[in-house]
Amino acid sequence: MLDIKNVTISKKEDSRLLIKDFNFTLNQGDKAVIIGEEGNGKSTLLKFIYSKELLENYCDYSGQILGHNKMGYLEQEMEEKWLNCTVQEFLAEVDLYSCSDPGIWTMNLEPSIFNSSQLIKTLSGGEKVKLRLIKLLAEEPDVLLMDEPTNDLDISTLLWLEEFINNTKCPIIYVSHDEAMIENTANIIIHLEQVKRKTEPHYTVAYMSYEEYAQKRLSGLKKQEMVARKQREDYKSKMQRWQQIYNKVDSQQDNISRGNPAGGRLLKKKMKNLLSQEKRIEKKAEEFLEIPDVEEAILFDFPEGTQIPNGKKILEYSLEVLKVRNEGEDRVLAENLFLRVIGPEHVAIIGDNGTGKTTFLHGIVKELLSRRDIKAGYMPQNYEEILDYTMNPVDFLVSSGRKEDITKAFTFMGGMKFTREEMEHKIGELSGGQKAKLILLKLILDGCNVLILDEPTRNLSPLSNPVIRGVLSEYKGTIISITHDRKYIEEVATTVYELTRQGLKRIDFD
Repeated sequence: MLDIKNVTISKKEDSRLLIKDFNFTLNQGDKAVIIGEEGNGKSTLLKFIYSKELLENYCDYSGQILGHNKMGYLEQEMEEKWLNCTVQEFLAEVDLYSCSDPGIWTMNLEPSIFNSSQLIKTLSGGEKVKLRLIKLLAEEPDVLLMDEPTNDLDISTLLWLEEFINNTKCPIIYVSHDEAMIENTANIIIHLEQVKRKTEPHYTVAYMSYEEYAQKRLSGLKKQEMVARKQREDYKSKMQRWQQIYNKVDSQQDNISRGNPAGGRLLKKKMKNLLSQEKRIEKKAEEFLEIPDVEEAILFDFPEGTQIPNGKKILEYSLEVLKVRNEGEDRVLAENLFLRVIGPEHVAIIGDNGTGKTTFLHGIVKELLSRRDIKAGYMPQNYEEILDYTMNPVDFLVSSGRKEDITKAFTFMGGMKFTREEMEHKIGELSGGQKAKLILLKLILDGCNVLILDEPTRNLSPLSNPVIRGVLSEYKGTIISITHDRKYIEEVATTVYELTRQGLKRIDFD
């Protein structure tokens, strides 16, 4: 059992409260997922549970973690110190062959990699996650903390991870944006929110499945909005009626004859009662329910007219050999690749980790960005490819410097739930999800009718992701994407290919 008591965490930089008086008990068999909008403190809370010292540089905190547990922690990003090490050096601290969990051998990795001299930095994102999971499981923790464990994982490993989470006796707290995995594994939902325009932290602990929580939340929000709007309508009617009476009494006071002191006193008393009534109405208004301002209420859409004509040839891209340079040698990943895309297709490319999907996409990016008959935009997996982290968001979104374009950018960021403070931060200070939203906004503002997207949903909240998917599914332009997001494949893609050693294989999910 793990007891989390009275945890309060605030950012040192601006004293913003992320979490207030958080309490939770993790018991055997619990599979608790932490969800919430980007920047709401999910990873911060997980770090606090594992080791308060991880927060010392950027947060103030109070609270207790009780229970004598051996905790295993999978951080969101691999520590830089390991990137220039070999796989063998990375795994040297653990004894894989003494691990009692047979699951570590079912992770779709070549056994030879465990003694490999290949540098960690040359591995794909998914391969790095797999190795970190293997190392963590070999330590045999009795509480498991995982921060975005599905990032970059291929679908076969996602299915393995779901099976592991469901079958392990080890209680787990994890952060995830992967709706399918949350739906398939979590039995407790911990939802961190920032309400009242991101000025007040709020949390919910729900002992139910994600689907049930999402349905109950939606029903509750609809009811709250209905009551809140009715309260405001009633208030407006009462104030209009009050104003009419006030104006009448005020006019009578101005016109009453000095020779009628009794009438003057009566009107004065009426005015006093009216002013008291106004205070009572205003006081009651302070208790009105808030109109919900929630993370899924984002405003995101492409302008009308952003489209590609039916049947327009967007791409005919062929590659005899797809290879990467590793340890001074060329490694062949795939052969005889050919991709033909016709407007307005929505193409999704899937495949195992390390098969070269991002490398393949880079060639497509180079070809399409140079075309003049289309307006192509690119969202990379590594945001630093196109984002200058020292810039502020508006400078990235607007290159013209025109006042109307700047105003438009601020309006669009507001629709994506950026606060004014976040709009003025350096891009490097934003969360991964906010950076993803920023790139999506750039694609909108640039009027792109061809989108090249590498894992577009990987850092977005599971509650805002359905909105993003809905917009992309209705998008009348062409999309060429790499993804492991099963919801995205189901809802957005019209054509799916698997990248294999032998080339691209069309997948039919019907």
